[in-house]
Amino acid sequence: MIVIDDLTVTSGAFRLEGVSLEVPPGSYTALMGRTGCGKTSLLETIAGLLPATAGRVIIGDRDVTRLRPADRGLGYVPQDGALFPTMTVAEHLSFALRVRRKPRTEVSARVADLARQLDLVRLLDRRPRGLSGGERQRVALGRALAARPEVLLLDEPLSALDDESREELSAVLAGIHRETGVTLLHVTHNREDASRLAQRILRIEDGRLELQPPQP
Repeated sequence: MIVIDDLTVTSGAFRLEGVSLEVPPGSYTALMGRTGCGKTSLLETIAGLLPATAGRVIIGDRDVTRLRPADRGLGYVPQDGALFPTMTVAEHLSFALRVRRKPRTEVSARVADLARQLDLVRLLDRRPRGLSGGERQRVALGRALAARPEVLLLDEPLSALDDESREELSAVLAGIHRETGVTLLHVTHNREDASRLAQRILRIEDGRLELQPPQP
């Protein structure tokens, strides 16, 4: 579950004020809005990458407003994936677990599971420069899922992909949500993607969040 209570976010000249929302546990929720409306800033504030000027961010039953990103129990996939150029796919998938000093056997087993789930087995020794756009996004998704977060935040994961890769990654996202039950908040400007994947669609309009009616 994600709860935002009367949140104010300030980034340079941009300001989003008094925003409240609730993402039910285990739901797939899309967040839409025009370019520059604050979707990414809101996601970064939930993730802890952008400080809240006022209000609260609650993940599950914890107030995480002042916690570091690593302590919030969530996974985050930025729009460009933000992969480390010198790390292999396997190293990306193991990164969060190695930082948490998990046992080597646990790390290896989790990397193997993610590689199978995300169709990355044959790519484990490659670095980002040798991957397609869709493959890079799957690696970023695997890195975010490695520590089994209770919440997954996605910032436009499909926007830079060709049609075939978009279809493939959409199927992967739907499968992950179905199999893991993770609470998922997906920022997108594409209504078709939102309608196909999400159970609920929220829209930021003039600084307010509105629940959109389901599409026929």
